[in-house]
Amino acid sequence: LLGPLIYGGGDGFVFRRQLMKLKLLNFRFLRTRKPFISETRAMSHNPDSNPDPPQVLDDDVLSSEQQQKRDGQIEETVDSAPASLGSPSRILSIDTRVEQAWAHWKKLGRPKYIVAPMVDNSELPFRLLCQKYGAQAAYTPMLHSRIFSETEKYRNQEFTTCKEDRPLFVQFCANDPDTLVEAAKRVEPFCDYVDINLGCPQRIAKRGNYGAFLMDNLPLVKSLVEKLVQNLTVPVSCKIRIFPKLQDTLNYAKMLEDAGCSLLAVHGRTRDEKDGKKFRADWSAIKEVRNALRIPVLANGNVRCIEDVDDCIEATGVEGVLSAETLLENPAVFAGFRTAEWAKEGEEEEEGYVDGGLDQGDLVVEYLKLCEKHPVPWRMIRSHVHKMLGDWFRVHPQVRERFNAQNILTFEFLYGLVDQLKELGGRVPLYKKRKIDTLIPKDSPKSV
Repeated sequence: LLGPLIYGGGDGFVFRRQLMKLKLLNFRFLRTRKPFISETRAMSHNPDSNPDPPQVLDDDVLSSEQQQKRDGQIEETVDSAPASLGSPSRILSIDTRVEQAWAHWKKLGRPKYIVAPMVDNSELPFRLLCQKYGAQAAYTPMLHSRIFSETEKYRNQEFTTCKEDRPLFVQFCANDPDTLVEAAKRVEPFCDYVDINLGCPQRIAKRGNYGAFLMDNLPLVKSLVEKLVQNLTVPVSCKIRIFPKLQDTLNYAKMLEDAGCSLLAVHGRTRDEKDGKKFRADWSAIKEVRNALRIPVLANGNVRCIEDVDDCIEATGVEGVLSAETLLENPAVFAGFRTAEWAKEGEEEEEGYVDGGLDQGDLVVEYLKLCEKHPVPWRMIRSHVHKMLGDWFRVHPQVRERFNAQNILTFEFLYGLVDQLKELGGRVPLYKKRKIDTLIPKDSPKSV
């Protein structure tokens, strides 16, 4: 039937021109895919060992100029795009999707102790340090989807991983489904979930229209999840904050599940409750979300020690718990270690707390060794040293001043800083319960 149209006269010549145009567009599409795959492989295996600090991400995830450019390209690329797998809600039943979500989670071992996503702080060396001391899964820092898609240098210095770095959630902020898919495709081979940041409450997220500020545009949130689910082979997860009204939170969570989200992490504070010390996370709201959904749910908020993790799981019924700020000060929290502040709070307990044979100076040394093996930007290293040695700096403020005055850091300088603190005395140990065996990895600097 096509023969007369293609080779005949009249309207057949029009059809022939259209067919040739379609083939040309398909060729252009296929031609652009090869560099895309090559860059993905290079990203993981050739990180810049001495990267420069990235620019501050104050701009929007998708600029208005890019929006216009993308809209103008839609008609041109629609015929050359690969066939969509379709919305999960149309292709797979909810029962099948829930079954797959749980099968994947169980395959990963149902981790309970999880490193939360932290901008500039949950990078590879820190994830590995936390893993050594009990963490069973981890999130990357939030990655900016547009810049990640466009800039090779940003990809190489902001996302690094290794075979030991699993299970791994790679988190992106985004407000454009196509840009999010392009970024996610680059990390898909190296992670267990691609996560959408729907919980960042900071001012930069408001300016960029992402994170928790997408709670004002739920149709966009739904489209982000659906588009990602349709185009990835790894599951999609989301991390959210709660609404002031419980029913709004439940509706939000159900919408994400219906859109194809396979796992939901719930921070039990609202968008306006930024200060974790001032506002307690609402575990009761997390429990209601857990009861309303059929997919795995994680909790975030109010974790100061390992006992808090167990209490949270018991109170909410969640699968696991994320920790952020507490880990920055004490990366060994999931191994049962407490800082002096929280050890004093537990003095009334029958067992009491004793020196666990580990201190934050030891943890800094271990972290620095991991950074030498897996290079990251110095701004990240500086931040971790500040957090982990905070208690020591309060005892010896002159050492902190020396550290702050050092504009260019080196590993030699930082190792010397730890040695100086130990020589000055006043060691600040980490504590463990008296009745619990002190479980320190065999290759740790100290053992009990």
